[in-house]
Amino acid sequence: MTTYTAPINDFKFVLNDVVGLDRYANLPGFEEVSPDLVDAILEEAGKVASEVLHPINQSGDLEGCHWDDGVVTTPKGFKEAYDLYVESGWGSLTAKTEHGGQGLPQTIAIMVSEMMIAANWGFTMYPGLTKSAVEALDAHASDELKERYLANMVSGKWTGTMNLTEPHCGTDLGMIRTKADPQADGSYRISGTKIFISAGEHDLSENIIHLVLAKIPGGPAGTKGISLFLVPKFLVKDDGSLGARNGVSCGSIEHKMGIHSNATCVMNYDEATGYLVGEVNRGMPAMFTMMNEARLWVGIQGLGIAEVAHQNAVAYARDRLQGRAISGPKNADGPADPIIVHPDVRRMLMTGRAFTEGARAMAAIAGLQIDLVHHHPDEAVRQKADDYVALMTPVIKAYFTDMGVDVASLAVQTWGGHGFIQDNGVEQFLRDSRIAPIYEGTNGIQAMDLVGRKLGMNGGRAIQAFFAEVGQFIAENKSDPVLGPLVAELEKALGRQQQATMWLMQNGLAKPDNAGAAASDYLRLMALVAMGHVWGMMAKAAQTRLAEGADNPAFYEYKLVTARFFFDRLLPDTGSLLKKIESGSESLMALPADAF
Repeated sequence: MTTYTAPINDFKFVLNDVVGLDRYANLPGFEEVSPDLVDAILEEAGKVASEVLHPINQSGDLEGCHWDDGVVTTPKGFKEAYDLYVESGWGSLTAKTEHGGQGLPQTIAIMVSEMMIAANWGFTMYPGLTKSAVEALDAHASDELKERYLANMVSGKWTGTMNLTEPHCGTDLGMIRTKADPQADGSYRISGTKIFISAGEHDLSENIIHLVLAKIPGGPAGTKGISLFLVPKFLVKDDGSLGARNGVSCGSIEHKMGIHSNATCVMNYDEATGYLVGEVNRGMPAMFTMMNEARLWVGIQGLGIAEVAHQNAVAYARDRLQGRAISGPKNADGPADPIIVHPDVRRMLMTGRAFTEGARAMAAIAGLQIDLVHHHPDEAVRQKADDYVALMTPVIKAYFTDMGVDVASLAVQTWGGHGFIQDNGVEQFLRDSRIAPIYEGTNGIQAMDLVGRKLGMNGGRAIQAFFAEVGQFIAENKSDPVLGPLVAELEKALGRQQQATMWLMQNGLAKPDNAGAAASDYLRLMALVAMGHVWGMMAKAAQTRLAEGADNPAFYEYKLVTARFFFDRLLPDTGSLLKKIESGSESLMALPADAF
């Protein structure tokens, strides 16, 4: 049986000492966010995660969801946990108050999401997808649709989904066949089949609101002819009560490698009544509101699974006796030393620690930028924040989820043969983690989005701002006796990313395969630079707190040690990544397809 304890002290450190949440108290949505309120939210979320959600994580995985003639039942305990989740208001944290939400900052919600995901990923997908659907409807739906649907979705009484993929097409959405026939009353008849629909059918909520991509006959070809539609499981009457069952059904659920407790559905639409969201043939921009929200959320899934896997690896490494330390016995009275004394085990544990703590700060900073986009009165600040979110979304989605797999794998490795045994629960983390680099746009697509779109958008404004911000931090801290050695490594890494960016500009346009071959390596290089910047910020904050005489000096001293590990052992990978990027695409593309 695995365990999970929310890292509350680390959340507080990030919010108070790294992000400096108190500096934004004058912004809408932040006025009521006192330190006491934040502490209460984090503490209560931690309790729900560890005491309610994690105890049904392994049992939910083993039982899975049940499909019977279109009816899907979630594992034992999930309905009761969902009712508690809804009654406690966890799904409404960031929603607008006019829709019944609490209007709290995304910065805090990201931390709550990490806890819930770490505790029980499969469960958290049900309300998580609803949050993304609410964001899309709030941004693009008519006032009539908002009034009819959003309050019940925000409360959790109804849930939401996104329906993109079809059996014959995934990423290439221009090939979708689901059609939407206009009706005289302004509604549409939706017909087609969607696959891989997470939370498409279940027993947790009274109604499920599907957001569906479809084509209106006679529209433009490809993605330009796609529109977005709201299709409820049950039709909603004028008085807000539920009416007849709509023409949408779950044909089956998938039997998957992981996230067994979340229903991944085949959804059949048989002239189901749907309502246009946004403009005709403008479905992709509307859906991207949901997808970009979801991509950041998937990045947090990578962080959450890494955190819970790391915690259980540490606990096992402290207890498991095996061999003697090569520097001499550390448990002289026992038959062997705990495996945490061995350098290679430390390598695995420190990698997990450096990633999770760095990713947590990166996620909080991204959350703050989202809040600034929505609430800051200065247009220039909003633009800069929006550029940052657009640039970092593919980086966070891809890097966090790749590392989620790596850290989960390291946890299994730390447990050794016992990690491979189902009863111990650690192997579930690795199975669950593997979907995140695939869904919401594979990580290869995220890399191509970064290299092919984000670097050049608005004349390179976002990447230049990123370079300037990291460069300013380096300039301000180079002479510091503690930070100087760390900053010197960050300066080298930043130089490598700038060199790689220039190489892409010179070689990617003339030969597009060079850009494709470099994309994943470039994304990882940028992620390491971004995390290096964040670790520099955390080291500076820890040093400041120590100088002030912090009550818990060990916490901040350990931050500095972990920072040194990151700069010594992880950031240097930027050198090999640059070498790979500059090797181009020749050897990668040289073999003809039939040679494989």
